[in-house]
Amino acid sequence: MSEDSYFELRISINPEIEDIVSDICFENFNCEGVVFAEETYDDSGMVSTTEGTLRVFLTSDSIKDIEEIKQVLLDSRSQMKQRGLSEEELGSWEISFEEKYNQDWSKKWKENWDVTHISENVVIVPSWLEYLPKENELTVSLDPGHAFGTGTHQTTQLCVVGMEQYPQNVVGKKVADIGMGTGILAIIAKKMGAVSVYGCDNDKDVILVARENAVKNNVECVFEHKTADELTEKYDFVCANILHNILAEIMPDLKNIMNDNGIMALSGILDEMKSVVIEAIQQSELTILKENHQDQWVSFVVSK
Repeated sequence: MSEDSYFELRISINPEIEDIVSDICFENFNCEGVVFAEETYDDSGMVSTTEGTLRVFLTSDSIKDIEEIKQVLLDSRSQMKQRGLSEEELGSWEISFEEKYNQDWSKKWKENWDVTHISENVVIVPSWLEYLPKENELTVSLDPGHAFGTGTHQTTQLCVVGMEQYPQNVVGKKVADIGMGTGILAIIAKKMGAVSVYGCDNDKDVILVARENAVKNNVECVFEHKTADELTEKYDFVCANILHNILAEIMPDLKNIMNDNGIMALSGILDEMKSVVIEAIQQSELTILKENHQDQWVSFVVSK
């Protein structure tokens, strides 16, 4: 590969898991950014879209062996299938590469990111952009090119909806974000007025990213490499944005960290898989307070 070139990796996926696949790429390859759907419009409306193709920009010093990159992706797909995702939910994961030259690709991908209103009052601002918030708007500064969990995904937004529906369990209270990824929900909870916020994840590589994001947003959160079954502290509001089958498996552990009259937002659930989570909620004797929907995703707000 020339020093003036880079690889563009393209992966055909179900758009609903684009954040998950981009996370896999950032963890395993030397990536500078990703691009999700690019849309082209004319006077009659949208004429084309790249939805369903994740474009990943790999640096020249990334993994040199294309076959090794393919194997990492295929192994990751197999693991996700073993965890309960169907072929339809995953997509084909057809992989292609193209070497490109003489483009400032490290900046080009940023053109696809803009300020995103993920709820009525919460705004995600890419770190390289300036934004003047309106009255009562809460802003979170993130660098979408270097970590999974930008807030733009429906499952994250549904957790924010849950927090906004029950602010009495967030403002001045203790909040936990289980499977916190980049810590975006924890940061939002702290900015909403939580007295303390804790986040944990079973992926040790995201801990540093979450801590950096908290510093970037001038909030104090505690992030650790732990799983829900290791926790003994109890919280007034719990967020768990995790795949449906994992939620079902750890539901008793999630219940154990809820205070009496505590509230929990459960997200990461495809609508056709919600029965799995509902059964786990019922078995743990939790009460469903709200069922929120966005596109193909559903979130439950439950109480203890």
